[in-house]
Amino acid sequence: MSRYVNLAVAAAAVVATVLPALLGGPHDWWVLPLAVLSSVPVLWRDRALIPVALVVGVATTVSASLGAPPLLPVGPLVCVYTFAARSSLPVRLLGVAATAAGLVFSLFYPHPDVEVLRYLAIAYVLAYALGTASRARRTQAIAQAERAESAVLRERTRIARDLHDILTHAVGVMVVQAEAGPLLVRSDPDRADTAFAAIAATGRDAVVQLRRAVGSLREAADGPLDQPGLPQLPTLVDRVRTTGLEASLAVSGTPFTPPADVGVATYRIVQEALTNVVRHAHAASVRVRLDYAARSLTVSITDDGRGATRSGRRGYGIVGMRERAQACGGTLLTGAAVGRRGFRVEATLPVPAPVRA
Repeated sequence: MSRYVNLAVAAAAVVATVLPALLGGPHDWWVLPLAVLSSVPVLWRDRALIPVALVVGVATTVSASLGAPPLLPVGPLVCVYTFAARSSLPVRLLGVAATAAGLVFSLFYPHPDVEVLRYLAIAYVLAYALGTASRARRTQAIAQAERAESAVLRERTRIARDLHDILTHAVGVMVVQAEAGPLLVRSDPDRADTAFAAIAATGRDAVVQLRRAVGSLREAADGPLDQPGLPQLPTLVDRVRTTGLEASLAVSGTPFTPPADVGVATYRIVQEALTNVVRHAHAASVRVRLDYAARSLTVSITDDGRGATRSGRRGYGIVGMRERAQACGGTLLTGAAVGRRGFRVEATLPVPAPVRA
């Protein structure tokens, strides 16, 4: 489409410049060649704007200085518009300076014509203003496209984190229970029943959360998605306790209701940390602690397992937890627990205006 627009603009410039020269009656031989040089090169302005502007500008200036019939300088006006619409600031300034110099020279040599200068100055200013408006619209369109792409990427990342956290936690708990269940069937039927019931409950909860996450892909929600938060933490800890871990939840400070994103981030960080404990830590116990401060909420998950591995491989779990903390303006620290035994995950999330319970 831009190619045809370029052809149309060039054709209009040629017609507006050459046709009056042909219809103007007897004149010197140089009028028509200069009219051609001041309009036809506009066709190549997209490829070589500066050379085209020089040819068109010089031809127009020479034609006016030699006393050619007064014509509207369509070619230079198109070049000025193109400078304003597509060029960088240094190139725009160079184009404006060269155009102003040629305009003043052609109108004051061999004799001044202030009235014509006034009208042409208005025409050039208008052409530059139109080009500036076009550049602004294009810049705005690019910015909007980048924002839309960034929003899509953020949403995809959020959904990927949710799916990862839901599946890894549910599968981790179910695998541990499934491995222990057959061993308990004969020795402790009651505990075996508890293990199988935990598998079923974990599976049902995972299905519900997956439906919510996948449902957000099918249609936009009118309000925020119903995701688990701080009220669901005791249930999460109880579910981990069914795997045989001594899991506990402690709270310090004055509890308050944080913003929804902070509550969801806290739940997901605890969920992912507990999943890692169940799957990799070989721990006997794990402690979850919530510390309510005046303007922050700190959650820590500490186990007594074997600590960080030395394989050098980093999964998506810690990366996802750090992203969740940073999305709320917080920080995430991971490392060896106190006493160099076990592993500790600690997230501090700012709460600008807590609503006290």
